[in-house]
Amino acid sequence: MKILVVEDDKEINRLIRDCLSDNGYETISAENGLEAVRIVREGNDISLVLLDLMLPFQSGDTVLRKVREFSDIPVIVVSAKSMVQSKVDAIRMGADDYITKPFDLDELIVRVEAVLRRALKSGNTSEKAECLSYKNLVLDRKSASAAVNGKPLSLTVKEYAILELLLMNPKKLFSKSNLFESVWNEPYFNEDTTVKVHMSNIRSKIKKLDPDEEYIETVWGMGYKLCAVLP
Repeated sequence: MKILVVEDDKEINRLIRDCLSDNGYETISAENGLEAVRIVREGNDISLVLLDLMLPFQSGDTVLRKVREFSDIPVIVVSAKSMVQSKVDAIRMGADDYITKPFDLDELIVRVEAVLRRALKSGNTSEKAECLSYKNLVLDRKSASAAVNGKPLSLTVKEYAILELLLMNPKKLFSKSNLFESVWNEPYFNEDTTVKVHMSNIRSKIKKLDPDEEYIETVWGMGYKLCAVLP
């Protein structure tokens, strides 16, 4: 798999790429935001992006917003910004994970593996029903795409995985820890902000395409489930 490393510090860029190469990944790098968007837009068989936020020419926030306009490629933000709000903002814009500098290289590899594993699982359709539907929402698992009222629904890898899990279990109530550990494939340590932001993004995107229907119900103090369909 090929990973794009977007980092303007040449030493950190090299360190990350060497670590990824030692773990069997092919790498490509960009040292500014404009170059990063161009590389992703051109395809280049990239499986994942590691994205710094403080970049020349175009900030990482801008890169993330622009990439999400045309691609759901997994993105892990790697930034010195340690404020909780920075993490929330990045996830809200479509990041799949957030790592704070300075970071441990072993942790970086584990996070990369976890995000890629989820991305691959979303696209592995050999033993699954090809489509899942609920109200006016349809998930095409063969193409890992979604639509509402026949209109394309743009989702990140994590957003797609959450909806897939809910549609596979239409009567199940998922706690935040259930969702986090199932979708992120990591232990849950009160990561309710991450789940809440992703749920908010999913609801907002669906609402734009189907304003008259409710799809996901919050059961206060317990978690989330699909809204009951009236007979």
